[in-house]
Amino acid sequence: MSDKNFKRYTITSALPYANGPVHIGHLAGVYVPADIYARYLRLRGNDVAFICGSDEHGVAITLKARKEGKTPQQVVDQYHEQIKTSFEKFGISFDIYSRTTSKTHHETASEYFQKLYENGKFLEQSSEQFFDPKENQFLADRYIKGTCPTCSFPEAYGDQCESCGSTLSPSELINPKSMLSGEAPVLKATKHWYFPLDQYEDWLRKWILEDHKEWKPNVAGQCKSWLDGGLKPRPMTRDLDWGIPVPVEGAEGKVLYVWFDAPIGYISATKDWAAATGKDWEPYWKSDDTKLVHFIGKDNIVFHCIIFPALLKADGGYIFPENVPANEFLNLESNKISTSRNWAVWLHEYLEEFPDKQDVLRYVLTANAPETKDNDFTWKDFQTRNNSELVAIFGNFVNRAVVLTHKFFEGTVPMKNELQPIDEAVLVDVKAGIKSIEASLEQYKFREALSQLMDVARSGNKYLAETEPWKLIKEDKERVATIMNIALQISSTLSIIAEPFLPFTSGKLKEMLCLENADWKLAGESDLLKEGQEIGKAALLFEKIEDSAVEAQVQKLMDTKKANEAEAEGSKVVPAKEVVNFEEFMKMDLRVGEIKTAEAVPKSNKLLKFTVDTGLDQRTIVSGIAKHFTAEEMIGKKVLVMSNLAPRKIMGIESQGMLLFAENEDGSLKAVSPGSDAQNGATVA
Repeated sequence: MSDKNFKRYTITSALPYANGPVHIGHLAGVYVPADIYARYLRLRGNDVAFICGSDEHGVAITLKARKEGKTPQQVVDQYHEQIKTSFEKFGISFDIYSRTTSKTHHETASEYFQKLYENGKFLEQSSEQFFDPKENQFLADRYIKGTCPTCSFPEAYGDQCESCGSTLSPSELINPKSMLSGEAPVLKATKHWYFPLDQYEDWLRKWILEDHKEWKPNVAGQCKSWLDGGLKPRPMTRDLDWGIPVPVEGAEGKVLYVWFDAPIGYISATKDWAAATGKDWEPYWKSDDTKLVHFIGKDNIVFHCIIFPALLKADGGYIFPENVPANEFLNLESNKISTSRNWAVWLHEYLEEFPDKQDVLRYVLTANAPETKDNDFTWKDFQTRNNSELVAIFGNFVNRAVVLTHKFFEGTVPMKNELQPIDEAVLVDVKAGIKSIEASLEQYKFREALSQLMDVARSGNKYLAETEPWKLIKEDKERVATIMNIALQISSTLSIIAEPFLPFTSGKLKEMLCLENADWKLAGESDLLKEGQEIGKAALLFEKIEDSAVEAQVQKLMDTKKANEAEAEGSKVVPAKEVVNFEEFMKMDLRVGEIKTAEAVPKSNKLLKFTVDTGLDQRTIVSGIAKHFTAEEMIGKKVLVMSNLAPRKIMGIESQGMLLFAENEDGSLKAVSPGSDAQNGATVA
């Protein structure tokens, strides 16, 4: 169905878990692009329901509650309010931000399950699951920890290893332990209600891979991988005491699986929104002339593209998503964002530390949005984009247009006279830019649309630079009047087309220009501001971010990193490092070397200076191992050398490589030795 036939839009954003604050990874992956899209549609005059809320059930909540010594309800109350407030302050324009502990949601999810149950859509099956005899409780996957069979990380969860990212089942863990008692769990039979996903496999394959070829490759690719692997029945209930009770006989002590109840949260939230606004909720979920779009991160693709659509199909009365433009992940300073290690930029902290700079973060996150692959946020890039783009391009153009109007025409919009080719050309460029932005937004290419917005501002800057009204004013005031009129019209257009991306800036600019009730269809018009209309005084839309502000944020992260390293050292467990691909690994030149000479480095109690025969050459390498080895005992040893490490000066000595050592739990070092018969220069492959 083409967009022109849609009467209304239902836009959902993934429900954030109410077990912690929101960070920039969540914003870049889900909430900023969803908000851009919703704001754009509203500006076009569309009927929009932008739906979200807190996901307040599941094991993640109970784990947090147990850790903090609180009840699950206390935990979700705390974080729901914090998340909701942060979104509001950041300008995410949800029509409703609900929660899955609401009465409406419990009723909706229970009724949905019961209807499927009564229509024979579930399979009752018994299976053996891990059970903690000491706590007398079945263990959800996240209540079990053990050693990862893939990377040997000793703290892997029963559903996923946070070190290597492998998806696991509890039975795959080596030496599994209950997180409740610390004891080894046992297997015990339990009954659950399974949804037969395999029965929907053919329909899903056609619906996704044939009927929606326009979906993003990363989304279609992940769906295809799941479908090619074969779908299996999946339990929709859990043995847990926190959640929505399973509404059938014989299910005492069981709750609905969080990934059954959470997507239904979109429906229940829509019900509450409709009731509060005097609308009928059903058309937003059941009419073919409604466009449903889910905004999610890549970790939720399977739930929104396979499980939830299959559940909707089983009911038979609901529409299906027209698109699920899932994003990849955003990294932070080249490392994966980790909530457990506090390696994140938290939204509530950003709002406190960078007051009135919501749009700067929105801009940077959109410019770096991980739309097709993982991307990286750095504080240096944050500063550069603000200073070099928002301040120097967007802000500079608007400021010049308004300041010069006050200087030359007493703050009133001057009369437009006969246009010259340069005037007509910039107006054509602006209109073309608007069309490009529209096309990009309708294809969910938000980075591209933002770049096109900045191109409009660049066109305005270029126009003023080439026409130089400040030079012409003494000899041709009529010509300057035309130039300033056009500059103000472009500024007005910017105030409209920037609104989805930079809503706070858009509001300031409209106020400055005394522009009211401007919707999208007026953007690009050459008489948005009427001749003789007064405009307000110039006010800076953006201000430069100083080095000290960015350095403070980087230092904050470095302090976190040191604290994590100290904690790991104290626990004697060294966390696994970030995963590298094969090509990155092959860049390392590891080869056998022989130490020819060794001596202590003067004025240092831990450095030794070596001459090492690498088979390629004899080179100097400095190593901080003097507390573990004497210079004399190292002479003649065969060692492994990283020979293509960039040289660096240590205590004034240029070190041309690195020797490899293994560190034991007690801090002692052992040389990684290839054996005495290995030839100098032999490579490690």
